[in-house]
Amino acid sequence: MLLANRKKDFPPCLRGFEHVNRYLDRQNKKIVAKILPGEFYVSRSEELIATTLGSCVSACIWDEYSSIGGMNHFMLPLTDKESHEVTWGNDQSDATRFGNYAMEHLINEILANGGLRKNLRAKVFGGGKIMENMSDVGHKNCQFVIDYLATENVPIIAHDLGSTYPRKIMFDPISGKAHMKRLQSMHNNTLVDREASYQKSIANKPVEGDIELFD
Repeated sequence: MLLANRKKDFPPCLRGFEHVNRYLDRQNKKIVAKILPGEFYVSRSEELIATTLGSCVSACIWDEYSSIGGMNHFMLPLTDKESHEVTWGNDQSDATRFGNYAMEHLINEILANGGLRKNLRAKVFGGGKIMENMSDVGHKNCQFVIDYLATENVPIIAHDLGSTYPRKIMFDPISGKAHMKRLQSMHNNTLVDREASYQKSIANKPVEGDIELFD
C-alpha cells in the first residue's frame, strides 16, 4: 500500500468515523486510528487501531474471513454495589447497560459492513488498577467484557486483563493480530487524568435504550 504523507490524502475511513484521529506510523508503514475513552473504530482497510488503557477495557473484534474488524475503549459507570452484588447481564443494571451500549455499537458496525456473527472472534485488554487510591472499576470492566462475549457466543482468542499496569494496544482489524505493550511506569498523569475525566462524565449519564443487533 502506498502511504500518503498528508492526512487529506489518507484512504477514506468508513462512514461515521471521520472524527477519529488518524496518523501515519512510519515504523509500521501503516495509517493508525487512535481512539480515546468512549470511542470505537471499525475498518476494512489495511490500517491499525491504537489506544492506551488504564482501568478501561478494549475489545478487539474481527471477522476472520471477511476482512473487517474494530476496537472500542470503554468504562462501566460507577456503582455503589460491590462487584459480587452486580447482576451482570441484567438489562436493568446501570453498570451493565453502558458496557452493553459500547459492545453492541462495535458489533453492529462490523456486521453492518459485511461481517458475519458466526465468524466473529475477540481479544480483550485492560482493566488495570493503575492507582492505589482508585476504585477497582477495572475489575468490573474485566468481568463485564468476559461475560458479555460469552453471552453473545463470541470466542475470546486472547486476553490480558487486570493487574496493576497500563497497556498500549495496537490492533490490525483485517488479520486480527494485536500487539500489546505493558507500560511499567507512567511518566505523567495524562492517562490517569483522561480516565478520571471520562469516568466523571459517564457517572450520571443517562443510558439510551437497548440496541437491536443485526443477524
